[in-house]
Amino acid sequence: MAQKRTKNEKIRGIQAVLERHRRFDFRYIPLVGTWRMPDKNYRYRRKGFDRFMVGFWRTLMCIFTRPFLLFAYGGVRVEGKQNLKALKKQGAISVCNHFNYIDTLLVRTAVGHYRSYHTMAPWNNKNGLGGHIIRHGGMWPFSKDMEATRALYAEMERQLKKGSIINFYAEQAMWTNYQKPRPMKDGAFHYALKYGVPVLPVFVTFKRSKKGHLRKPRIHIMPAVYADGTLPRGERIQDMKRRAEAAWKECYERAYGIPLVYES
Repeated sequence: MAQKRTKNEKIRGIQAVLERHRRFDFRYIPLVGTWRMPDKNYRYRRKGFDRFMVGFWRTLMCIFTRPFLLFAYGGVRVEGKQNLKALKKQGAISVCNHFNYIDTLLVRTAVGHYRSYHTMAPWNNKNGLGGHIIRHGGMWPFSKDMEATRALYAEMERQLKKGSIINFYAEQAMWTNYQKPRPMKDGAFHYALKYGVPVLPVFVTFKRSKKGHLRKPRIHIMPAVYADGTLPRGERIQDMKRRAEAAWKECYERAYGIPLVYES
């Protein structure tokens, strides 16, 4: 009788099939809970009491993230802090691999709880307490509503001018506990070029327990990628993306000591 596969083994099997077909942006995790599309009344810039709640939730995250990560993962390390310091007070777009529901906590730990903002798909704009925390914790849902989108762009530009770091999950879909870097979409690089800021590649590596759970994540901050002004404008996005993907690949191979090879 065949041994029953664990949940993690099933997930890795799904990922292997998608990897073989190069469907790296496929979202295989079903949506859970109810959500709402941000409309013209959605406030990306929080004011009044909402601003107080932003400070409240960000402070709680700042206080409890380290103890939580120690409990959940056995601790976390950040490497490449000098690359963050090199930005000084300049704003930037960060791109991080997306492998967990709470990996924004890792990005916050690396680049700053009060400095970072995080873009997300509209279906993550949940109802209830979870949605309240997300909306006041520095997470911005995209929207199909044009007025909401204009408000998002305005707040994005304002925060970048202030020196904030706006995180994108450029792979587009979350793949649970997936260790390899996946190809990035153009969006993060489009906004970096639009607002005249660099892209900061961030990559998280980790160990696996015998049951396949993540342990001891290590957050790698790599040198910022700047647009090459000598290239035609239409080629700058692809050039920035290529260099950011190369940084991820080099980090993966150095951290794990193996070449990056996808299922074939």
